[in-house]
This record gives sequence, structure tokens and C-alpha cells, in this order.
Amino acid sequence: MSGRPMEAGRTLAMGENEAAARERGTVEAPFGRALARLGAARPEIVGLTADLGKYTDILPFRDAFPQRFFNVGMAEQNLVAVAAGLARTGLTPFATTYGVFASRRAYDFVAIALAHSNLNVKIVAGLPGLTTGYGGTHQAIEDLALMRMIPGLTVIDPCDATEIEAATEAMADHPGPVYMRLLRGAVPVVLEPGYKFQIGKARKLRDGVDVGIVSTGFMTERALDAAEVLAGRGVSVAVLHVPTIKPFDAEAVAEFAAGVGHVVTAENHVVVGGLGSLVVETLFGAGVSRKVTRIGLPDRFIECGAVPTLQARYGLTTEAVVATIERTVR
Repeated sequence: MSGRPMEAGRTLAMGENEAAARERGTVEAPFGRALARLGAARPEIVGLTADLGKYTDILPFRDAFPQRFFNVGMAEQNLVAVAAGLARTGLTPFATTYGVFASRRAYDFVAIALAHSNLNVKIVAGLPGLTTGYGGTHQAIEDLALMRMIPGLTVIDPCDATEIEAATEAMADHPGPVYMRLLRGAVPVVLEPGYKFQIGKARKLRDGVDVGIVSTGFMTERALDAAEVLAGRGVSVAVLHVPTIKPFDAEAVAEFAAGVGHVVTAENHVVVGGLGSLVVETLFGAGVSRKVTRIGLPDRFIECGAVPTLQARYGLTTEAVVATIERTVR
């Protein structure tokens, strides 16, 4: 799969990663493309949305299979309940909405209607963290912490177009409920050709000894770029990408941390309850003594603003990652 450059002057849609899309090749709507391909081979797959088809990239599936697509309107609890009912008939529903609505508004429905009964529903959640400037009502900055607390719910935070397509296929094969964060629109291609995604497995993307970055979501792109910059400044930085928050690859994280002098976590999420907390819990349980620096959002609601401005203000840029690591190795 090859990316393509961003069209000059194109207006970015809600939820697109504005800064990254300018720098790398991209793939348009990787989730929708992958789901449409799966739908052609698997008639049991159906698509649902809560009036957000355009903004969650499920329209390629709708266009290919209009009789297998359902818009339930702006009713996220109903979205989950309908998906649960369809799953009980033997279908495999993929339900899309924004992460804030899936986690905050429909939390009890996800926990009881889906996870408690281990139903085969896949929730695909747009606008993770600071991928929108619409403020606290739309920025899903705490969804990983919330969703990983639900027993039996698999939680995925992919980093690029390649991984979104691979994760969509893996979700379809995985029995039981899944929650996946979605980067949408023109999504950058970051991972090397041949990258293999497997639910529950971390991937070491770069070797290093001074500092090890454990990252998830689009912060893996920043981690790789920061490691390259720091290599030119004499700092050896390893990168471990953790696309699955639950089940968490604790063994890989503990082994990775033991091989570096300092651990840095990087996530597009509040630093409380997400990847950073998982890494600290893992190292404590494994008896690996390393200082951990957590890069992520503060424990507060984020204001409205341009996405690049917000990401820079809250330390989610490559430059911010570089600066944080340089402070840790002084």
C-alpha cells in the first residue's frame, strides 16, 4: 500500500491529523476502505453509525453495501444497543461515532450490553485526543482510561493508515467486543512495508540504549521522528510501539525498559490512566526499576483551537518530545 501526497490547498476534514498529513504520504479513509474490502468477502459484516458516517470514514462501506448499513441518528446508547441486537443474530457489527460519545454517553451500554455478554461488536471511535480543535465536548482525551476498565473489552490505538487497515481486519477476526480509536480522512503512512499488526502485541520499531520511548497512537510517529533527531545529537533512543492498550503486552514493555537507561511514555491522552499508567504499573509489577517520564495531556479539559496549536501547546509535537528527552538525559 502506497501513500500519496496531500493535495495543495485541500481543506482538512474534522479529525484529520493536520500537521502529519503535510509531511508524509497519506491514505484516504483507510478504515472505510478496509471495511468495504472485508464486507465483500464476509456477508455477516454490517455497518452502523450515529449520524457521523462522513466523519468516521464508513461511507465506502455504505456505498458498497447500502442494505447492510444503518444510521440510527444522534443516539449513541441506541447505536450500541442496536449493534448488540444485531450481534446476537450472528452478524458482526462495526459501529462508528466519536470517542467522547462512545465512552462518555454510552459507557454503561458498552459495559453491559456488549462486554458483559461478550458480544461481537466493534466500536470505531473518531476524534481521539487532540485531533480536533472543538474543545472538551469533542476531544476524547480520557477514553483509553475509561475503556480499559471494562472487563473483556479489547482497546486499540493505531498509529497510521497501514495499522488502521490491518487492525480493522484483525478486529473482524477477533471474537468479542473491540474499541478502536480512529484517525480519519487523509491518514499518514508511518510504518514500514511489511509491518504486522497483532492484537495484544507491541512492536519494537527502533533500537537504542540511552532512552526508550513507549508510544501509542499517532505519538509513535512523533517518537520515531524525535529518535531520529536525537540520534544526530548523540542520544540513542529506542522506540516500542504499543497499539493495543488492552490486552497489554506487559512482557514486551518490561523487557524493553530493562534495556534502556530511562523510559519515556508518549500518548495522545491524559497521562492519568492511559499508557503512562499502564507502563508504570507494569514495571512495578515486573520489578524493573527505571525512572519514567510521561508525555501526554494534563488532567484538565482542553480548550478550543487549531489542532497544530493545541498539539504544540500541550507537548504532543516532535519538537516537544525532543525537548523532553533532552531534559531527561542532561
